[in-house]
Amino acid sequence: MALTPQFLDELRGRTSLSALVGKTTKLTKAGREHKGCCPFHNEKTPSFYVNDDKGFYHCFGCSAHGDAIKWMTDQRGLPFMDAVKELAQAAGMDMPAMDRQSAAKAERAKGLHEVMSDAADWFTEQLNGLPGTDARALLDRRGIRPETARAFGIGFAPDSRGKLKTALKDYGDPMLVESGMLISVEGKDPYDRFRGRLMIPIRDPRGRTMAFGGRVLDGGEPKYLNSPDTPLFDKGRTLYNLDKAAPASRKSGRVLVVEGYMDVIALAQAGFSEAVAPLGTALTEAQLERLWRMVDVPLLCFDGDGAGQKASLRAAHRALPLLAPGRSLAFVTLPQGQDPDDLVRAGGPGAFEALLKTPEQLVDRLWASEVAAEALDTPEQRAGLKRRLHELAEGIADPSVKQQYHAEFKNRFYEHFKPARVPFTPRGERPSGGWKPPAAPVTADAKAFRAIGIDHALAKPILAGLIRHPAEITRHMEVLGSLRLLDGELGRLFETVVDVALEDQKLDSGRLLTILAGSGFKSVASDLLRADTMPFSFTQTVADPARVRSDLDEAIMIMVARPEVDAALAGVNKEEVTLSAAAFERQMALVKEKLALEVRLANLVQSNEDARALGTEGD
Repeated sequence: MALTPQFLDELRGRTSLSALVGKTTKLTKAGREHKGCCPFHNEKTPSFYVNDDKGFYHCFGCSAHGDAIKWMTDQRGLPFMDAVKELAQAAGMDMPAMDRQSAAKAERAKGLHEVMSDAADWFTEQLNGLPGTDARALLDRRGIRPETARAFGIGFAPDSRGKLKTALKDYGDPMLVESGMLISVEGKDPYDRFRGRLMIPIRDPRGRTMAFGGRVLDGGEPKYLNSPDTPLFDKGRTLYNLDKAAPASRKSGRVLVVEGYMDVIALAQAGFSEAVAPLGTALTEAQLERLWRMVDVPLLCFDGDGAGQKASLRAAHRALPLLAPGRSLAFVTLPQGQDPDDLVRAGGPGAFEALLKTPEQLVDRLWASEVAAEALDTPEQRAGLKRRLHELAEGIADPSVKQQYHAEFKNRFYEHFKPARVPFTPRGERPSGGWKPPAAPVTADAKAFRAIGIDHALAKPILAGLIRHPAEITRHMEVLGSLRLLDGELGRLFETVVDVALEDQKLDSGRLLTILAGSGFKSVASDLLRADTMPFSFTQTVADPARVRSDLDEAIMIMVARPEVDAALAGVNKEEVTLSAAAFERQMALVKEKLALEVRLANLVQSNEDARALGTEGD
């Protein structure tokens, strides 16, 4: 079937947009336009306008904009072709002629839709009649009000093998079998599929019944029985309550995914109309894509038991390859042993709304799951965690999202396993009088400077010293975190050194160099270890261990303190030209601190040069 631009233009011209929109949104006349509160976002002051002459609607609050067809697809959630068909029927227009095969398929589908509609009506009659006494009692026990049952078309299938077959006999057994309402067994007459069950219609985006879910009244098995796949119904591509949830989600800005029919119905009764459910299986890729067409981050509200949490984790893993910028999942963890139905009945809508305000993000759910998967006491177990996190990130197709997950997992791994900081004790008094911390707390600017303002001249010898003495890394892990932000190959080398040291805290220099060479850092590490050009004990091939530790402590302290003092001094200098007395004293104190640090660095260099000179004379 070809839809020409001329056909679509005529369809728009024959459709009164204000009348179409006015079916679900209250509009008032405003000159040549109509206005009302926008159905696509919550607002109290009308900013949504419909213009019949121009054939479009527009919201000045959220920028929603479109014509009659877009209204049907965005607000009603219909596929494009279904939207066109419904508008054409309302406008009295014939759809363009289909080819013979498509026409036959459409006619067949029309007949099946009629079967399902009549079946739904018959089940409703049974629920409201004498056969439905026990089913009505079940709804009453579950707190489902009669008006809610009517809104969802709930019915009842009597415990009989042939009552529905008889009621719909005019359609013939072949069509009833094709619709899934009868079961056909070779050598036997077809018989009713659903027997002795509460019947819940499953509707397409246009609100037409296409399948059923049947729930037992007692403790029989299976608890739920769904229609089989048919020409109308594909279980893996369908979400229960999509016809009602799609427009509701556009107004609330969210969509809730729960496990079952009764959860959806109970939430709708409590005021949460934007809930959907998969049909007894794990969320599929097609269902995830359908959810993302409604909102960027659906909220998964699965049951608080072990099975529910496993289902949410399966959904998380299935979503990973499909992630895109801004598109993700979030998770709402219900109290242990409760489903949404239990929660709203026990605590009311407020209890459920409170949980929705603090969802767990996808990256948090994945991280927590992998950390809890096994013990992490040995280097091998920690390496296993690192490998699993890497594989999760690698499973993401979008390169930018993949890069962000790699970085996030790497940062979390570092933070989780970094040793507790060993307080630094400065070496004894220097001729300068010793270094003291700045008089005031370090500012946010100073902290930012620490992260990006470390000069390579001091960072290089410290990194060389850490490669020669990897046991020292754990003593200064928190301070050395600032070095991780160095740019280029030096920064990447440092990150690798820290990662390796975290995984094996008994690592020696030789083993570390072997690992670095295998990671592509042989050249840069070799350049750093040409230590004779660096005037520090910790960069030398042979040096007194106690001296190495003391000098490395001193160098790291100076490396961290100097940018802090510089940033604090810069902050004072930005003040008014005429400094207050207190600001002037602060400035002078910082200048003294800066000079003291420079003297300490010079003394550190000089003392090592003196030691090397004495060693040469001894030779």
